[in-house]
Amino acid sequence: MALFDINPELYKACEIALKQCLGVREGESVVVIADEPERKIGYHLWMKAKELNAEAVYIEIIPRKMHGKEPPKPVAEAMKTANVIIAPTSKSITHTLAKKEACEKGARVATLPGITEEIFIRTMSADYEEILELTNRIADILDHGRIVRITTSLGTDLEFSIEGRKAKRSTGIYRNPGECGNLPGAEAYIAPVEGTANGVVVIDGSMAGIGVLKDPIKLTIRDGFVEKIEGGDEGRKLEEILSKYGKEARNIAEFGIGTNPNARISGNILEDEKVFGTVHIALGSNYDFGGLMKAPIHLDGIIKNPTVRIDGKYLFRSGKFVI
Repeated sequence: MALFDINPELYKACEIALKQCLGVREGESVVVIADEPERKIGYHLWMKAKELNAEAVYIEIIPRKMHGKEPPKPVAEAMKTANVIIAPTSKSITHTLAKKEACEKGARVATLPGITEEIFIRTMSADYEEILELTNRIADILDHGRIVRITTSLGTDLEFSIEGRKAKRSTGIYRNPGECGNLPGAEAYIAPVEGTANGVVVIDGSMAGIGVLKDPIKLTIRDGFVEKIEGGDEGRKLEEILSKYGKEARNIAEFGIGTNPNARISGNILEDEKVFGTVHIALGSNYDFGGLMKAPIHLDGIIKNPTVRIDGKYLFRSGKFVI
């Protein structure tokens, strides 16, 4: 007896994810990691993996309390032996050591934190070959950049170094051993050099752990850490979240640029950080993608209509791509 009735649109999105994005081949071990809120999507992925004649395994974990918290150790061990891992979970395991170590062992990994059926169906219909090209173009610019400056009409004015750091390409296409990223794609992102970020960030799109913002959240940043948070009830909520995790949670961990034209700000950070024409700044851990900070938390904040300059050259003007 089937656990769920098959949703044809959702099943098609699963086929795109497994065949086109992850390149699943017959006989490969495919581990689907889900939790109760994402059980239906996990089940559809497992059924599609079986249909593709993969050695399909479904693992359901207890929902993590916060984005970036490690999965249980037995699950982390299973991840190290899989060919393909796809993880629709309510809290993100993207920035975890378990995912990092699985990639180092050669697994192809796609994480789908907080995915919904609507978002999955909508964003998987984008042209992923175009997303691949755009993401790589932006990541190449970041790879060769030194100083990033972000400004907005609402008061964002932040500068930091990315010298010596390499960008990650979450293209949505992970067909080679060790490749990993989110589904849906896509974004180019990089770990700023610790201690170099100074200025002000006004988060006006959405914030992980909070959702779409009614009022902007203003972060004052000195020497790489958030030292002051302003912004009404939502600012106080962010302060409350960060206060549980120490100074490391206030680290400026990531600078990311969305590249999916089908994505829109919905309050789901998985989709929000992929919206083309936005950028995001994350707080907390960045050890798994080239930084030095280990923290039990990773929270992204979306900035709309940014002007971005890399070494003085414009990449975006008021949210418009100018390269």
